[in-house]
Amino acid sequence: MRSSLSITISVWQAIFLREALDRLFGVRAAWLWLLVEPVFHIGFIATIFTALRMRTVGGVDVAVWIIVGMLGFFLFRRTAIQVMYAIDCNRPLFAYRQVKPFDTAIVRGGLEAFLMANISLVILTGATLLGRETLPSDPLLAMTAAAGLWLFGVGYGLVASVLMELVPESEHILNILMLPLYLISGTIWPISSIPSPYRDMLMINPIVHGLEAIRLGFVPYYHVVPGYSLGYLYSFAIVSIFLGLLLYRRFALRLVME
Repeated sequence: MRSSLSITISVWQAIFLREALDRLFGVRAAWLWLLVEPVFHIGFIATIFTALRMRTVGGVDVAVWIIVGMLGFFLFRRTAIQVMYAIDCNRPLFAYRQVKPFDTAIVRGGLEAFLMANISLVILTGATLLGRETLPSDPLLAMTAAAGLWLFGVGYGLVASVLMELVPESEHILNILMLPLYLISGTIWPISSIPSPYRDMLMINPIVHGLEAIRLGFVPYYHVVPGYSLGYLYSFAIVSIFLGLLLYRRFALRLVME
Protein backbone atom coordinates (compact mmCIF):
# COMPACT_ATOMS: atom_id res chain seq x y z
CA MET A 1 0.00 0.00 0.00
CA ARG A 2 1.38 3.41 -0.99
CA SER A 3 2.02 6.02 1.67
CA SER A 4 0.36 9.44 1.68
CA LEU A 5 3.71 11.06 0.89
CA SER A 6 4.32 8.96 -2.20
CA ILE A 7 0.79 9.66 -3.45
CA THR A 8 1.27 13.40 -2.91
CA ILE A 9 4.60 13.36 -4.79
CA SER A 10 3.01 11.47 -7.69
CA VAL A 11 0.17 13.98 -7.81
CA TRP A 12 2.60 16.89 -7.82
CA GLN A 13 4.65 15.32 -10.61
CA ALA A 14 1.55 14.78 -12.76
CA ILE A 15 0.28 18.32 -12.19
CA PHE A 16 3.73 19.77 -12.85
CA LEU A 17 3.97 17.98 -16.20
CA ARG A 18 0.44 19.06 -17.15
CA GLU A 19 1.07 22.69 -16.22
CA ALA A 20 4.49 22.79 -17.90
CA LEU A 21 3.09 21.51 -21.18
CA ASP A 22 0.27 24.02 -21.01
CA ARG A 23 2.54 27.00 -20.20
CA LEU A 24 5.17 26.15 -22.81
CA PHE A 25 3.11 24.66 -25.64
CA GLY A 26 -0.53 25.61 -24.90
CA VAL A 27 -0.56 28.12 -27.76
CA ARG A 28 1.81 28.77 -30.63
CA ALA A 29 5.21 30.02 -29.40
CA ALA A 30 3.94 30.21 -25.82
CA TRP A 31 7.47 29.61 -24.51
CA LEU A 32 8.72 32.59 -26.51
CA TRP A 33 6.19 34.98 -24.99
CA LEU A 34 7.36 34.03 -21.50
CA LEU A 35 10.72 35.54 -22.46
CA VAL A 36 9.48 38.41 -24.63
CA GLU A 37 7.40 40.08 -21.90
CA PRO A 38 10.24 40.84 -19.45
CA VAL A 39 12.62 41.68 -22.32
CA PHE A 40 10.11 44.20 -23.69
CA HIS A 41 9.62 45.81 -20.27
CA ILE A 42 13.37 46.00 -19.68
CA GLY A 43 14.04 47.45 -23.13
CA PHE A 44 11.25 50.03 -22.84
CA ILE A 45 12.31 51.33 -19.41
CA ALA A 46 15.99 51.31 -20.42
CA THR A 47 15.10 53.44 -23.46
CA ILE A 48 13.33 55.98 -21.25
CA PHE A 49 16.30 56.19 -18.89
CA THR A 50 18.62 56.62 -21.86
CA ALA A 51 16.46 59.45 -23.19
CA LEU A 52 16.70 61.09 -19.75
CA ARG A 53 20.49 60.67 -19.94
CA MET A 54 20.61 58.61 -16.76
CA ARG A 55 23.65 56.34 -16.72
CA THR A 56 23.61 55.10 -13.14
CA VAL A 57 21.06 54.56 -10.37
CA GLY A 58 22.34 54.29 -6.82
CA GLY A 59 25.85 53.95 -8.17
CA VAL A 60 24.84 51.02 -10.39
CA ASP A 61 24.79 50.86 -14.19
CA VAL A 62 21.21 51.72 -15.09
CA ALA A 63 20.78 48.67 -17.36
CA VAL A 64 21.84 46.27 -14.60
CA TRP A 65 19.62 48.12 -12.10
CA ILE A 66 16.59 47.75 -14.37
CA ILE A 67 17.26 44.12 -15.36
CA VAL A 68 17.73 42.84 -11.81
CA GLY A 69 14.79 44.78 -10.39
CA MET A 70 12.47 43.83 -13.24
CA LEU A 71 13.32 40.13 -12.97
CA GLY A 72 12.72 40.24 -9.21
CA PHE A 73 9.32 41.87 -9.60
CA PHE A 74 8.31 39.51 -12.41
CA LEU A 75 9.20 36.58 -10.15
CA PHE A 76 6.74 37.88 -7.56
CA ARG A 77 4.02 38.92 -10.00
CA ARG A 78 4.01 35.85 -12.21
CA THR A 79 4.06 33.53 -9.19
CA ALA A 80 1.19 35.40 -7.54
CA ILE A 81 -0.94 35.33 -10.70
CA GLN A 82 -0.31 31.65 -11.42
CA VAL A 83 -1.19 30.65 -7.85
CA MET A 84 -4.26 32.95 -7.92
CA TYR A 85 -5.75 31.02 -10.83
CA ALA A 86 -4.61 27.55 -9.75
CA ILE A 87 -8.04 26.52 -8.50
CA ASP A 88 -9.99 27.87 -11.44
CA CYS A 89 -7.70 26.36 -14.08
CA ASN A 90 -7.51 22.90 -12.48
CA ARG A 91 -11.05 22.44 -11.20
CA PRO A 92 -11.72 19.25 -13.24
CA LEU A 93 -8.82 17.56 -11.41
CA PHE A 94 -10.65 17.86 -8.09
CA ALA A 95 -12.87 14.99 -9.22
CA TYR A 96 -9.94 12.81 -8.13
CA ARG A 97 -9.90 12.62 -4.36
CA GLN A 98 -6.07 12.51 -4.32
CA VAL A 99 -5.90 16.03 -5.78
CA LYS A 100 -6.43 18.92 -3.38
CA PRO A 101 -6.63 22.65 -4.26
CA PHE A 102 -3.38 23.29 -2.42
CA ASP A 103 -1.58 20.75 -4.65
CA THR A 104 -2.38 22.74 -7.77
CA ALA A 105 -1.38 26.03 -6.11
CA ILE A 106 2.01 24.89 -4.81
CA VAL A 107 2.91 23.12 -8.05
CA ARG A 108 2.02 26.20 -10.10
CA GLY A 109 4.21 28.29 -7.83
CA GLY A 110 7.08 25.82 -8.15
CA LEU A 111 6.76 25.74 -11.94
CA GLU A 112 6.89 29.54 -12.09
CA ALA A 113 10.07 29.57 -10.00
CA PHE A 114 11.61 27.07 -12.43
CA LEU A 115 10.57 29.07 -15.50
CA MET A 116 11.71 32.41 -14.07
CA ALA A 117 15.08 30.93 -13.09
CA ASN A 118 15.68 29.89 -16.70
CA ILE A 119 14.33 33.15 -18.13
CA SER A 120 16.55 35.14 -15.77
CA LEU A 121 19.57 33.06 -16.78
CA VAL A 122 18.92 33.75 -20.47
CA ILE A 123 18.42 37.50 -19.95
CA LEU A 124 21.42 37.91 -17.65
CA THR A 125 23.61 35.91 -20.02
CA GLY A 126 22.46 38.05 -22.93
CA ALA A 127 23.24 41.22 -20.97
CA THR A 128 26.70 39.87 -20.13
CA LEU A 129 27.40 39.18 -23.80
CA LEU A 130 26.42 42.80 -24.50
CA GLY A 131 29.09 44.01 -22.10
CA ARG A 132 27.13 44.46 -18.87
CA GLU A 133 28.38 43.19 -15.50
CA THR A 134 25.50 40.94 -14.46
CA LEU A 135 27.24 38.32 -12.34
CA PRO A 136 26.08 38.57 -8.69
CA SER A 137 28.83 39.55 -6.28
CA ASP A 138 26.93 37.92 -3.42
CA PRO A 139 24.96 34.99 -4.91
CA LEU A 140 23.64 33.92 -1.50
CA LEU A 141 22.07 37.33 -0.83
CA ALA A 142 20.63 37.49 -4.35
CA MET A 143 19.10 34.01 -4.09
CA THR A 144 17.78 34.67 -0.58
CA ALA A 145 16.07 37.85 -1.78
CA ALA A 146 14.66 36.05 -4.83
CA ALA A 147 13.36 33.25 -2.61
CA GLY A 148 11.66 35.81 -0.37
CA LEU A 149 9.94 37.44 -3.34
CA TRP A 150 8.83 34.02 -4.59
CA LEU A 151 7.45 33.03 -1.18
CA PHE A 152 5.56 36.30 -0.93
CA GLY A 153 4.16 35.68 -4.41
CA VAL A 154 2.96 32.23 -3.30
CA GLY A 155 1.38 33.65 -0.15
CA TYR A 156 -0.28 36.49 -2.04
CA GLY A 157 -1.64 34.02 -4.60
CA LEU A 158 -2.97 31.62 -1.95
CA VAL A 159 -4.92 34.35 -0.17
CA ALA A 160 -6.10 35.93 -3.43
CA SER A 161 -7.31 32.61 -4.88
CA VAL A 162 -9.59 32.00 -1.89
CA LEU A 163 -10.89 35.58 -1.97
CA MET A 164 -11.72 35.15 -5.67
CA GLU A 165 -13.75 32.03 -4.87
CA LEU A 166 -15.60 33.67 -1.99
CA VAL A 167 -16.09 37.07 -3.66
CA PRO A 168 -15.75 36.74 -7.46
CA GLU A 169 -15.77 40.53 -7.89
CA SER A 170 -12.49 40.75 -5.99
CA GLU A 171 -10.69 39.35 -9.05
CA HIS A 172 -10.86 42.75 -10.75
CA ILE A 173 -9.47 44.55 -7.71
CA LEU A 174 -6.63 42.05 -7.28
CA ASN A 175 -5.62 42.32 -10.93
CA ILE A 176 -5.73 46.12 -10.86
CA LEU A 177 -3.61 46.09 -7.70
CA MET A 178 -0.66 44.69 -9.66
CA LEU A 179 -0.18 47.95 -11.58
CA PRO A 180 0.32 50.21 -8.54
CA LEU A 181 2.58 47.55 -7.02
CA TYR A 182 4.64 47.69 -10.20
CA LEU A 183 4.96 51.45 -9.84
CA ILE A 184 5.60 51.78 -6.10
CA SER A 185 7.96 48.85 -5.56
CA GLY A 186 11.07 50.52 -6.94
CA THR A 187 10.92 48.42 -10.10
CA ILE A 188 11.22 51.27 -12.59
CA TRP A 189 12.13 54.22 -10.37
CA PRO A 190 14.52 54.33 -7.40
CA ILE A 191 12.82 54.54 -4.02
CA SER A 192 15.89 56.39 -2.70
CA SER A 193 14.96 59.41 -4.84
CA ILE A 194 11.62 59.82 -3.06
CA PRO A 195 11.56 62.42 -0.22
CA SER A 196 11.75 60.93 3.26
CA PRO A 197 8.12 61.13 4.53
CA TYR A 198 6.77 59.48 1.38
CA ARG A 199 9.65 57.04 1.10
CA ASP A 200 8.86 55.71 4.57
CA MET A 201 5.31 55.02 3.39
CA LEU A 202 6.57 53.15 0.34
CA MET A 203 8.86 51.06 2.53
CA ILE A 204 5.75 49.45 4.03
CA ASN A 205 5.61 47.49 0.78
CA PRO A 206 7.66 44.28 1.35
CA ILE A 207 8.48 43.97 -2.36
CA VAL A 208 10.67 47.08 -2.06
CA HIS A 209 12.86 45.30 0.50
CA GLY A 210 13.23 42.28 -1.77
CA LEU A 211 14.23 44.32 -4.82
CA GLU A 212 16.72 46.40 -2.85
CA ALA A 213 18.30 43.24 -1.42
CA ILE A 214 18.55 41.47 -4.76
CA ARG A 215 20.21 44.51 -6.33
CA LEU A 216 22.67 44.67 -3.45
CA GLY A 217 23.39 40.99 -4.04
CA PHE A 218 24.43 41.78 -7.61
CA VAL A 219 26.34 45.01 -6.92
CA PRO A 220 28.05 45.38 -3.51
CA TYR A 221 28.47 49.14 -3.82
CA TYR A 222 24.78 49.76 -4.61
CA HIS A 223 23.39 52.66 -2.54
CA VAL A 224 20.64 50.61 -0.91
CA VAL A 225 17.67 52.40 0.67
CA PRO A 226 18.24 52.84 4.42
CA GLY A 227 16.07 50.55 6.50
CA TYR A 228 15.69 47.74 4.00
CA SER A 229 15.22 44.35 5.67
CA LEU A 230 14.99 40.84 4.31
CA GLY A 231 13.46 39.85 7.63
CA TYR A 232 10.57 42.22 6.90
CA LEU A 233 10.01 40.58 3.50
CA TYR A 234 10.13 37.07 4.94
CA SER A 235 7.76 38.03 7.76
CA PHE A 236 5.17 39.14 5.20
CA ALA A 237 5.79 36.02 3.11
CA ILE A 238 5.39 33.60 6.03
CA VAL A 239 2.30 35.35 7.39
CA SER A 240 0.63 35.41 3.95
CA ILE A 241 1.39 31.73 3.34
CA PHE A 242 0.11 30.79 6.80
CA LEU A 243 -3.07 32.83 6.23
CA GLY A 244 -3.53 31.25 2.82
CA LEU A 245 -3.21 27.73 4.26
CA LEU A 246 -5.77 28.57 6.94
CA LEU A 247 -8.19 29.82 4.31
CA TYR A 248 -7.62 26.73 2.15
CA ARG A 249 -8.36 24.50 5.11
CA ARG A 250 -11.37 26.51 6.27
CA PHE A 251 -13.03 26.60 2.84
CA ALA A 252 -11.71 23.29 1.50
CA LEU A 253 -15.13 22.00 0.44
CA ARG A 254 -16.21 25.22 -1.21
CA LEU A 255 -12.99 25.45 -3.22
CA VAL A 256 -13.60 22.16 -5.02
CA MET A 257 -17.22 22.88 -5.83
CA GLU A 258 -18.34 24.36 -9.14
